[in-house]
Amino acid sequence: MLNLFMAKFLPKLPFERILKKVGGKRVSQDALEEFAIIMEEKLTNVAKEAVALAKHAGRKTLIGEDIRLSRNKV
Repeated sequence: MLNLFMAKFLPKLPFERILKKVGGKRVSQDALEEFAIIMEEKLTNVAKEAVALAKHAGRKTLIGEDIRLSRNKV
């Protein structure tokens, strides 16, 4: 599990909107915190993989293809 610092990296409101959009009527703070931790961990892994792909290609700039490919690898 990520430490609590990571759970504060991104704002929680977008995560709450996602949970409600898929049918959650109400979302507790605990559920929101856990969802945010999990999603931030996954997003961080995708970002790290995208950076590795760009470096492997000899680029410093991330491109959309790096993100798409990293999403499939993670």
